[in-house]
Amino acid sequence: MPDAVDSRESGPFLGRNRTPAPMDAPRVFISAAEQSADEHAAALIRASRKLMGPIDFEGLAGPAMREAGCECFHDMTARSAMALKALGRVPEALLLMNRLAKHLAARRFDAAVLVDSPTLHLPMARLFRARGIPVLYYIAPQTWAWAPWRNAKIAQRVTSMACIWPFEEPYFRGHGIAATYVGHPSFDHFLSTKVDPARVTALRGSASPVLTLLPGSRRHVVDEVLPGQLAVAKALSSRFRQLRCLIVAANEGAREQIARHIAGMHLTHDILIGAEERAAAIEAADLVLAASGTVTLEVAYRGAPMIVMYNHGRWLYTVAGRFLIRLKHLSIPNILADRAIVPEFMPFYRTVDPIIARALELLSTPASLERMRADLKNLIAPMVKPGAADNTALELAKLLALRKPPLVQERPNATSDAAPASESTIDSAPAANSGEALPFEASLR
Repeated sequence: MPDAVDSRESGPFLGRNRTPAPMDAPRVFISAAEQSADEHAAALIRASRKLMGPIDFEGLAGPAMREAGCECFHDMTARSAMALKALGRVPEALLLMNRLAKHLAARRFDAAVLVDSPTLHLPMARLFRARGIPVLYYIAPQTWAWAPWRNAKIAQRVTSMACIWPFEEPYFRGHGIAATYVGHPSFDHFLSTKVDPARVTALRGSASPVLTLLPGSRRHVVDEVLPGQLAVAKALSSRFRQLRCLIVAANEGAREQIARHIAGMHLTHDILIGAEERAAAIEAADLVLAASGTVTLEVAYRGAPMIVMYNHGRWLYTVAGRFLIRLKHLSIPNILADRAIVPEFMPFYRTVDPIIARALELLSTPASLERMRADLKNLIAPMVKPGAADNTALELAKLLALRKPPLVQERPNATSDAAPASESTIDSAPAANSGEALPFEASLR
């Protein structure tokens, strides 16, 4: 093996706010393959430096990580893919693995942090293990949902796991994996987003009921879910003449996309943008129609009754998903509760008629809405753990403490199960994005 090289100024390009760390500072390779992971990794970089002082971060870095001062080895976030589109990125991933294997032979790293995306990151973990580099995995693979055979691979390749769901800690520990519940990163956003009661009152106005639509942030999800949500809203407006729709857009582009869908529907509505507006729209709602995903965690956190919808991956679920999925429920609130707290129509629906019927039933029985509100608040309150990035930084500190000073790269372990770089492949389990989620999982992050 060639001698380790510590050329801190080399590499494709530096982070925007990167100040070279002292030569004796820990070096950490950190990897994120899609936008939300990039944001979580950036928060972890900042929290780690606040806790431990100078640390040199380098890795698969998107714009948020580079803004936080991470040197970029490669960026996969700009074209993070869903479903079949991910197959087109297999050659990129294979070339990346070979480049990384050579890079690890030339540079010293004291730890690696891999964020989500196990289809990419479990093979990558094997490369780090081959060189004796401890691995912290942040946002665990969802083996409790499907493909549990990956747990043996995780136990071999991952030193410690930072879990974002409370039930994951005992689950992974039961499979011989050192796991710690650090809290969901979204809780910090929820806690810091202040809702103005006057804004909630203004959004409600004299309307009754108020229906909030959360069609998702990805363009293809909006196109798949919003038409069904609008069909439900239109049907409800025939029954409730004072109904008002609040539709939350992720950004200005999504606002234009939503406006095209709603044109000519003659619905009383407002299209809102931003985290504070989204929070107010949720709290103003009598009922929320939400695309499956992390936003349902916010709806649950704010105690708003909801119906979860997703309309994608029918063929994949029929061919493979129904045989692989080990869960009784697919939406976040019902998975966490292990029972049906909220109605869920996913991974696809052939008609919105059952959704309309369920919404009418809920809006016609206030007691049902109040019971759902109480169930959601009781579910979420015990698991709110702020400071996910800070808590994960503590786990990284423990990992770095295992490295005896001076921090010198270990030689590959000849007895390890790692393959040469030419044999490295991305995992063969089905993938819906640059991570692991199948379309019907709809992102539980």
